[in-house]
Amino acid sequence: MDGISFQDSEEAINERSINEKRKSAIKGAVFSEFIDMFDIYLPVIILAPMQAYFLPANVSGSHQAVLESLVFITTLLGRPLGALLFGRIADRVGRRVASIASVSGFAVATLAIALIPGYESIGIASYWLLVLLRFVDGIFLGGGYTGALPLAIEYSKKEQRGLVGGLILAGFPAAYVAINVIAMIMFAIFPTTGPGSDYASWGWRIPFVLGAGMAGLLAVYYVRKVAESNVWKGKSSAAPQNTAASRLVTGDTRRNLVQVLLMMTGFWLTQNVVGLFVPTGILLKTLHLTPFQMTITLMVSYTVLCLSYLGAGVLGQKIGRRPMLFIVGAATATVGAGLLHVLIGARGMPLPVIALIVCALAITVSSAWAVIVTYINERFATGVRATGFGVGYSLSVIVPSFYAFYMNWLRAFVPSQQTPVVLLCIGGVIACIGALMGPETKHVDF
Repeated sequence: MDGISFQDSEEAINERSINEKRKSAIKGAVFSEFIDMFDIYLPVIILAPMQAYFLPANVSGSHQAVLESLVFITTLLGRPLGALLFGRIADRVGRRVASIASVSGFAVATLAIALIPGYESIGIASYWLLVLLRFVDGIFLGGGYTGALPLAIEYSKKEQRGLVGGLILAGFPAAYVAINVIAMIMFAIFPTTGPGSDYASWGWRIPFVLGAGMAGLLAVYYVRKVAESNVWKGKSSAAPQNTAASRLVTGDTRRNLVQVLLMMTGFWLTQNVVGLFVPTGILLKTLHLTPFQMTITLMVSYTVLCLSYLGAGVLGQKIGRRPMLFIVGAATATVGAGLLHVLIGARGMPLPVIALIVCALAITVSSAWAVIVTYINERFATGVRATGFGVGYSLSVIVPSFYAFYMNWLRAFVPSQQTPVVLLCIGGVIACIGALMGPETKHVDF
């Protein structure tokens, strides 16, 4: 009896230990997603009123728009490189090590951006320093997905992976709401009247310092609280030496990667239309909402998304990842396109009605992302999971990033205002095809 009691007690202790490790890993992934997205939105929102601080006064409007967009594009270009680099680290050295290294890196890079002098101090070097540091930031941000997220999914129970995926992705809309709240506070405290204003001189630096501080705290959290993945430790010793990059382009792994890249190209395309074009291209320019009205509308929609991600993750666990991804792709190409068409013609409607349409559009198009994190991790074996997830998730963003050019080409065939509707349909169809090319994964064992 004593032997049985001792054995039961030991098993209970081990179970509690695993549960604590699981909770810590999942919390780390949620915070990582929040801080990653917070950092991505920093230049888009915080620097929007004062990009001229980094540029000469005589730059034309068209050239300034190109230079401003380059700051965002270089971040995207850095992400696939970071995914490949840190994916190899995560697969060969460990998920925890990759997480600590990547989050520490973008903490330093974000803090360095906060210290950049303006054009009046160092000339055009100010702008190029911003571009370079955002590229470096992109590398570390791309690396952030390869450690923290696979680590959390590997610790999750099979029947809870859907919920965990939805919980992690809820960090994305939460970050958007948080950065907008901070931006509104900064705009209220510091006037944004030109390159010589208090906001342009130093007010914009505060959110960057805050972002760097949160990243630093996350690195400390991983050092002190998060244990290495037991799944990775169990498989790494038996893994062949030609792991990660070389195995991604051979055999079944290559087919898995191609399928993921195709599917993600479709979902990134639809996400860019709704997440990047709708706010400025439709809410501001077509419907002529004020910046405050647009911000409130988007904050409401992103708050709703936080809850919808949890629901979508649970639903994907119940009906399967593959059907869920196909349904969302098909709904985007039909219901989502219809909602976008209605939104384009919503000028003069009450703001609550417009906000309701935007919320419905966001839920229809974006709910797939609650399933995507879990699905892509399940598509790759342990020895290449971090690299496969990071590359599949980040490399696929590049082609959809040029959505504005595609809409311009579509103007030769459809009315100008309907080009985003057509592009949303195309993205939804591509996502459907990509989802159908892959198997169901919810029963996969790690």
